[in-house]
Amino acid sequence: MTGRDVAVIVGLVMCFFAFAALSIVLLQVLSALRELRSDLDLFESRVLPLMADLRDATDETREVVDDAREDLERFDRVLGSAEMVSSALADTSRVARTVITSPLIKTVAVARGVSRGLRKFSTSAPPQASQRKTRQRRKSGR
Repeated sequence: MTGRDVAVIVGLVMCFFAFAALSIVLLQVLSALRELRSDLDLFESRVLPLMADLRDATDETREVVDDAREDLERFDRVLGSAEMVSSALADTSRVARTVITSPLIKTVAVARGVSRGLRKFSTSAPPQASQRKTRQRRKSGR
């Protein structure tokens, strides 16, 4: 055997070990890929129902938000109407107070004046007699 034959044999043995090591690495990669595939299947079986539930919950939430938005718009319209009614009522009250107060005060003043006048005419007695009655009351202690 020549040196050249020994070098070829050593090269072949080294290639065999390299191929064996590569085969072992590839088998481990294949095993890891199978495990990854099973983990992905498990993940998919658990996540897909959760995603469907999440879609349903999102749709329900969207419906609730839309209903709340409609209710809020309706409430805003009702509140605007209530503000207009309140404003109109305040204006009406102010006008009524202005319209009624002046004639009412004048009527009360006239009635008071008439009542005083009638009282004076009905109880009018000579001034001296009135003064005598007052003196007699003071003396008697009434």
